[in-house]
Amino acid sequence: MVNFNGNVSKNTIHLDIENRGVKYGDALFETLRVVANKILFWEDHYFRLMESMRILRMEIPMNFTMEFLEEEILKTLEANQLTNARVRCTIFRGNGGLYMPDSNEVEYIISAAELQSPFYLLSETAYEVDLYKDFYINKGLLSTLKTNNKIINVLGSVYAKENNLDNCLLVNEDKSVVEALNGNIFLVKGNVIKTPPITDGCLKGILRMQLIEMLEKLPNYELKEESISPFEIQKSDEFFITNVIQGILPITKYRKKQFATTVAKDLLAKLNMRIRLG
Repeated sequence: MVNFNGNVSKNTIHLDIENRGVKYGDALFETLRVVANKILFWEDHYFRLMESMRILRMEIPMNFTMEFLEEEILKTLEANQLTNARVRCTIFRGNGGLYMPDSNEVEYIISAAELQSPFYLLSETAYEVDLYKDFYINKGLLSTLKTNNKIINVLGSVYAKENNLDNCLLVNEDKSVVEALNGNIFLVKGNVIKTPPITDGCLKGILRMQLIEMLEKLPNYELKEESISPFEIQKSDEFFITNVIQGILPITKYRKKQFATTVAKDLLAKLNMRIRLG
């Protein structure tokens, strides 16, 4: 069952041929993790969504409050008989116009899929990555948003499959490593944990924000938001990816470099505790 503008029906919906999300990628989305009918980090998601809509000059409906959207999400879960779910909320400008839209009013689609575990679990399997350098991430503000313009991520995923990789790392025009195909990145050297700054063009990830906030309160770690070079990765002790669905995903191999997972395990345990207490 899918929620299309408040109407919940079967998973097949009919979009107009003039749909701007399809024609121009004039859309953005939020991917949410829901556990026991509670949307994790909902306030952060909501404010990122509102900020993104303003940046894209979309008209925010008066009823798009936190409470309204939460009710729509939970209504979708109830229709699918789910309490633990991965939810995607897509917002797109209404039909009409060419590059210049006829209106800035929006429509939305909410869909849900079952989550296998209510808690974040650490993967123990090998996970190999390499650089994807055919195309670069721009350092501008648009790169930090979750828009439907994800062709670099698609091409990078094809490249990863063709080269028997589990993921790829995206770089910007300065050749700095920005993010993975499906999340933000963190590098560990000793007690220093480094992640690229937003100004490098990385996604303004929700779990990235949560982890930064948590690390700033842990005295045994030092957090740095600094650019990461490919050479620096090979000198690090650990390397991991973060996103709200998987939590912390350890990278075990980059080229000839093998990584430990000790810090990733520690932080994931602390993250799960933070969620339980939150």
